[in-house]
Amino acid sequence: MMMPIMTFIGNIGYVLVSIMGGWLAVKKAIEVGDILSFIQYVRQFSQPIAQVAQISNVLQSTAAASERVFEFLEEQEEIEENYDPVGTMNIAGQVSFEDVRFGYDTDKIVIKGFNADIKPGQRVAVVGPTGAGKTTIVKLLMRFYDVSSGRILIDGHDIREFCRDDLRSMFGMVLQDTWLFNGTIMENIRYGRLDAADEEVIRAAKTAHAHSFIKTLPHGYNMEINEEAGNISQGQKQLLTIARAILADPKILILDEATSSVDTRTEVLIQRAMENLMKDRTSFIIAHRLSTIRDADLILVMKDGDIAEHGNHEELLAAGGFYASLYNSQFESP
Repeated sequence: MMMPIMTFIGNIGYVLVSIMGGWLAVKKAIEVGDILSFIQYVRQFSQPIAQVAQISNVLQSTAAASERVFEFLEEQEEIEENYDPVGTMNIAGQVSFEDVRFGYDTDKIVIKGFNADIKPGQRVAVVGPTGAGKTTIVKLLMRFYDVSSGRILIDGHDIREFCRDDLRSMFGMVLQDTWLFNGTIMENIRYGRLDAADEEVIRAAKTAHAHSFIKTLPHGYNMEINEEAGNISQGQKQLLTIARAILADPKILILDEATSSVDTRTEVLIQRAMENLMKDRTSFIIAHRLSTIRDADLILVMKDGDIAEHGNHEELLAAGGFYASLYNSQFESP
């Protein structure tokens, strides 16, 4: 509102000068030229005030941004581990949740008494409506947040016994939103394990079904991906991120819905690549399209921060509960 207010005040000045000047000109006290001079004086006086009003929105944006910057700088650092952490060399991939409770705010709990026991090599699908706590479980697994109460165990060890770097190195993530950086395709895949040889990178690309399309690109593995990764398609980006995860060879996998924005043919390729990636690994699949998780060993159906149901696809459909209603709703005609 600042700019229109200042313009209104400036216009009032012009009106006052015109009325007073007209009255004095009629009285022969001043000439018409004096009125024009005063109008010019008013314009020169109000111009810098109008310029300040013009940049007031920029100043307000700056103040708001500064608040966010200082809020970020004042955030508490992650607590340094001052103990001898558990090693990750012989981790099999068993994951247990024991009465896990968590809330981003202490007075608002979003995960309420979560219990689950996942055996090594199992494929676990986590499904549920928006806001049920699916992504929060992943954040807790990787210790981006610590649980409010309860424990998360990997091979019988509380995740707080691991060094954060070691814990996170056990996980590989393939997300719905792919991210690639400016550099060659070889460098982007090698980011999964920086000491990998070229032959290992190519082997990972073949396992991810990415090798065939890479060979058709100009310069192959040495093709430069631009800043926005706009010179390759969405499906190709996804295959490259899967190849990166295969190269990293993680103990535990976290897969978000990776095929939601690609065509059917590329979706088949991505699903084959993900099959290769999940082989002999404990996998958590955050599923939005329930048709993609029929083969999961265990399906955890989340509702309001707790497991409403668990079992495999056939068992849950036969039970006719919350999962069955979610599954059938995706195939109902409008």
